[in-house]
Formats: sequence, structure tokens, C-alpha cells
Amino acid sequence: QVQLVESGGGLVQSGGSLSLSCAASVRTFSNYAMGWFRQAPGKEREFVAYISKSGARTYYSDSVKGRFTISRDNAKKTVYLQMNSLKTEDTAVYYCAATTSPGTVVRAIDDYIYWGQGTQVTVSS
Repeated sequence: QVQLVESGGGLVQSGGSLSLSCAASVRTFSNYAMGWFRQAPGKEREFVAYISKSGARTYYSDSVKGRFTISRDNAKKTVYLQMNSLKTEDTAVYYCAATTSPGTVVRAIDDYIYWGQGTQVTVSS
């Protein structure tokens, strides 16, 4: 069983930055690749970023590429999402998730087996 707890959300002006963290309660964090997803009001949950078990491989959705950076610290059992140049359309609840699914990149929601409770990010104009 893996418990994930996100933190770092909040209110920021357009163009600003926020850093999200996701702390895992698990014996071996490096057994899991990690992803960040988001869900805006009235919309489906969508993939944002992926990082492999070692952190060597990352992948981003087109909407955040070049603005967001995913990273992880396996010793601290934490995954991060640095968000720069935020836009109003980035407003959503952000979730971290863990997967054991094999593959170069895992983007499908159904492939993630553990989820955090989410943290709200609101970008004002």
C-alpha cells in the first residue's frame, strides 16, 4: 500500500510560479514511476507529467512542456512539480499518482494504482 500526500498548492497570479510536492509513505519508493495529473472544474482528469523510477526519464503534456518540471528524490520519497509561467488555464486540482506499469512513458489514468488527495492550484489573471 502506498499513501501519497500532495502539498504546495495555492493562489498565484498569472505568470507566477508554484512548486508542488508529493510525499510517499512506502517502503521502496523507487519501485514506482510517478505522475502528476490535474482536473479542472467540469473537465476530466488529465495527464500533466511523468517521471520514471530512477528519475532518468521524464515526459510532459504539450500544454505544460517548457513551463513545468517534474523531479524526484528517492531518498526523501518525494516527487516534485515545479510550475513556472503559470496561466489561468492551469487552474485545477493537482494529483500525484504512482504506477508499476511497465513502459517508456505511462500517461493513462487507469495505469496508476495509487493517488493522492489532490491540492488546489488557482491562477488569477
